[in-house]
Amino acid sequence: MWAFTITPQGPFSLAAGLNFLKGFTPARYHDTAQGQALRLAFPADDGHSTVAVEVRQAGGPQGIVEAEVIVHTGLPCEGRAGTGKETAPAPSSPEVDAVRQQLARILSLDVDGSGFPQLAQRDPVVADLMSAYPDLRPVCFHSPYEAAAWAVIGPRIRMVQAAAIKAHIAEHHGQHVVFADGHTLHAFPTPMVLRGLDRIPGLPDSKVERLRLLADAALAGDLDASRLRAMPAQNALAHLRTLPGIGPFSAELILIRGAGHPDVFPRHEPRLHVAMARAYGLSNPDSSDKNRLAGISDRWAPYRSWVALLLRAHSEA
Repeated sequence: MWAFTITPQGPFSLAAGLNFLKGFTPARYHDTAQGQALRLAFPADDGHSTVAVEVRQAGGPQGIVEAEVIVHTGLPCEGRAGTGKETAPAPSSPEVDAVRQQLARILSLDVDGSGFPQLAQRDPVVADLMSAYPDLRPVCFHSPYEAAAWAVIGPRIRMVQAAAIKAHIAEHHGQHVVFADGHTLHAFPTPMVLRGLDRIPGLPDSKVERLRLLADAALAGDLDASRLRAMPAQNALAHLRTLPGIGPFSAELILIRGAGHPDVFPRHEPRLHVAMARAYGLSNPDSSDKNRLAGISDRWAPYRSWVALLLRAHSEA
């Protein structure tokens, strides 16, 4: 086990993120740790290893975030889950930096949020949202790869059913990681494992094939978070729509909630648009005008993704 710290730039509450995750169906997160600790298990950005991490925050908002990490390098054989014992030797500095960067992205700590509270000064709707959800930043999917997998699993079935299928895939094909108190988490399988699956209960063969193709795309670098974030947003969305099974809504999900882009207005998320119309008191014609809504979201720059999350959270509370 090894450790590192992340110092938030601007307000950040790990406790608020924990509360959000418990209501985020794709995560199926149930906290069993004592105190305000976040425990995660996920495929590393390298596409081959799995990370287990326990995260705590010292002090209040802007307090240092402390992480204890184990990296598992053993690949589950023939689709069987790993035991949680195949750990890597002492990591190199680049490996530590890579895991730190991935965790920071998951918690939206790779973004300077010091200017976020200032949005409340020019938009009373945002002020109310920040009051309702103090110091909450988006908690993202572990990677664009996992977000893309969810985008393939979820369509045309109930969200709870999709979450159960994703959890089944993790339990039967992902790495099992065991924490000091004996609590076990099941990580989603790495792309190397997912690309070898022929059948997944509850999913039609067409979706299984799309998952395999997305695993190949992840290994080829087409779902690399840094690459997606470095592109102009419209170019990144166009690139994602070239991947199998990824349409406009899914492309936005992957870029915003997978790559952690902080400043994209979701133009293909009807529930958000309804929430915006209600919050801003728009008439019916205006509530369905995406350009009108996008114009309102310009007030939220450079944190459009963050405010959109607060609006969705408030509308579903």
